Amino acid sequence: MRLKFLPSFVKRKGRITKRQSQGLKNKDDFLILNIDDIKLLNKEYSSCHLEIGFGNAENLCSQAKLNPDILYIGCEVYQSGIGSLLASIKEDKIKNIRIFDKDIRLLIDEKDDKVFDRVIIICPDPWPKDKHHKRRLINYDFLSMISKTMKEGSEIYISTDWENYASHIRELFLRANFFIEAKLNNKKTFSKFERRGKRDGRTIFEFRHLKN
Repeated sequence: MRLKFLPSFVKRKGRITKRQSQGLKNKDDFLILNIDDIKLLNKEYSSCHLEIGFGNAENLCSQAKLNPDILYIGCEVYQSGIGSLLASIKEDKIKNIRIFDKDIRLLIDEKDDKVFDRVIIICPDPWPKDKHHKRRLINYDFLSMISKTMKEGSEIYISTDWENYASHIRELFLRANFFIEAKLNNKKTFSKFERRGKRDGRTIFEFRHLKN
């Protein structure tokens, strides 16, 4: 398939720890390749949540352990993060997580089947330089694309600690009439990236919308 978008990430060769390397040995057992894989797995669970860019998998693992009846699809392109997730899955005997290890748009651009009950995107890469804004994941085309894979009444949650990215996201949701704004939940825990932003003195901007 010919890509219709710029990559929203840069593939870097980061350091892989021994724990992550051990986890990666089992990667193939947890990969999903397409929407049909998710549809098949969905039959065993009450709902399906997608987290895009799960980083060190802290949020993904904690949610999966709290909600064993929910299928969690984690999307991440960096091997270090995937290795951390797989190590935690083994250590904590987590059974309800699967992984997509490519650009999320390769998955959601595939077909319009409605499989997700919730989509979570925590602090996506802000690409802070003006000349790089076109590489940001969150744009109108992305919101339109992801909405087609979400069930009616399902939720999308996005956070960012960059004010100009937040302003851009706010404007996008005003245009996107396939989502309606919803009240934010009382957030009690923050991810590694959100905590870093708060330490650096930045505000965490949150967006919660429902599929119209």
